[in-house]
Amino acid sequence: MPYVPSDALPQHFKNNGIDLALKVEELLGSVAPDSPNLALYRDMTLTVLRMAQDDLSRWNAKITLQAMRELENAFRVLEGFKGRRKVTVFGSARTPLEHPVYALARELGKQLAAADLMVITGAGGGVMAAAHEGAGLDHSLGFNITLPFEQHANATVDGTGNLLPFHFFFTRKLFFVKEADALVLCPGGFGTLDEALEVLTLIQTGKSPLVPIVLLDAPGGTFWEGALGFIRNELEANKYILPADMNLMKLVYSAEEAVAEIDQFYSNFHSSRWLKNTFVIRMHHALNDHALKTLQEQFSDLRLADEFQQYAHQDEYDEAQFSHLTRLAFKFNGRNHGRLRELVDFVNLKQNWAGLGHTQPARAAKPVQST
Repeated sequence: MPYVPSDALPQHFKNNGIDLALKVEELLGSVAPDSPNLALYRDMTLTVLRMAQDDLSRWNAKITLQAMRELENAFRVLEGFKGRRKVTVFGSARTPLEHPVYALARELGKQLAAADLMVITGAGGGVMAAAHEGAGLDHSLGFNITLPFEQHANATVDGTGNLLPFHFFFTRKLFFVKEADALVLCPGGFGTLDEALEVLTLIQTGKSPLVPIVLLDAPGGTFWEGALGFIRNELEANKYILPADMNLMKLVYSAEEAVAEIDQFYSNFHSSRWLKNTFVIRMHHALNDHALKTLQEQFSDLRLADEFQQYAHQDEYDEAQFSHLTRLAFKFNGRNHGRLRELVDFVNLKQNWAGLGHTQPARAAKPVQST
């Protein structure tokens, strides 16, 4: 959705006898004359100037500066990895080498790298070190948090350009989710549970795009099985969550299953976006007529109005690199993202793709790189 510039900030300064908007626009125009984002940079700059005018707290100013520096540095560094699908792996920093989950995380990293997927972790030890060991440096990114104890970068990413240090947990958390095309959660402590519930909340509420959430445990492990039992018996049974919310995550017991789940999610689904009040799913393959008819009937509860529309042309304001993708658009109610995951699973079934016939069995495909 295009950004609509705010008139509130320029008017604020005018009301105070200072017309800063034109000066800021001139300055930005000399730095980035051809940028389509000048309106955003103008409002960012005016926001900082208003904060300076109020000058309420040095502590507030220091927090703002640190956060902006971390964001700018991360944006700049991660631009070098743009276009590569990435999987964020969470798990305990205290998992010992001899633990079955350590070996499992290492195998997960190896198989994700083999599928040309980058592995993002918190760059620490335990599960994080294991996943990076398996993936190797070329397929690893570490988002390290600066702490006075315990959290030091693991040997795979330490001292390399694939390591980003963060002072604030909230900026680090932003990039764990923002950069992830999938998330895999291994057993861990409070931090792992925090990340699990946060990403589920973000996706359940539509604040973060729908991606696969995989709960990975060693064969015979009960960590996630017990957690899911609590969620079903307490959250779902008491109607604190919708029954379909359970579709947002999948429990698996091997690296192969974890990668297959990610594989299948991107076998046809490419990405999604909001275009004004319409939700758009980009797909590699168009759906056949039989699938479209079935979709209209079985997923009507997701629509506020009208029918699902499939088309091949590029959307307004959409990036040119996505012009070849087929779109599936509808007036999404924005509430039941567990059901939305069911819809994505439906479009990923190979028998539903145009030209393949609706009786052909479905199977997973190789993940496709996007830019």
